[in-house]
Amino acid sequence: MSRRLVLLRHGRTEWNHSLRAQGHADVPLDAEGESQAKAVAPVLAAMDPVAIWSSDLARAAGTARAVADQAGLDPVLDERLREFSMGTNRVGLTLQQYAEQHPVEHAALVAGDIAAIPGRETDDQVLARFLPALTHCAGTLVDGETGIVVSHGAAIRVAVPAFLGWPADVAQGLGVLANCGWVELEHSAGTWTPSDARWRLRAWNRTAS
Repeated sequence: MSRRLVLLRHGRTEWNHSLRAQGHADVPLDAEGESQAKAVAPVLAAMDPVAIWSSDLARAAGTARAVADQAGLDPVLDERLREFSMGTNRVGLTLQQYAEQHPVEHAALVAGDIAAIPGRETDDQVLARFLPALTHCAGTLVDGETGIVVSHGAAIRVAVPAFLGWPADVAQGLGVLANCGWVELEHSAGTWTPSDARWRLRAWNRTAS
């Protein structure tokens, strides 16, 4: 038997809908996001998860609670599973607003000079916190078990290739996760250790609809 790790992006927020950067801002689900969470909850609960872990931010925690209620579990909140910190001046703004109000930082973003943006996390900084959390979640599972991790789109997109041992640039080729879209990772039977490369990507951006 195999073990399975499901990484679920949170439901929609009003800031998602208006294309405003969120990062660590604690923006709750909007009505559509709550509906998305209710729709995905029975689908993931049917996978019979043994544990649900989540980012502590409201949009992820609210999504996790919807799934956990269906599965009869209590979600474990972990701030290491948060989204990228988007930068001191980026949060709450659309990309156009950011370009108009902070043109120097926007130019650095376009050029890929992330370190020049105050408060913005790099991929390596996100992975330094996210991968130990994901490794812990994976390490609690035994053959035949499923665990669910509720997190954020950009963080998942960077973490999955790193967790699988793929080259860093693979993340750029993965599609954007839909709100309440999920990723399935599967591990073949046997003892798992952090250096074990038998985790495989089985699905990317599955949805309940």
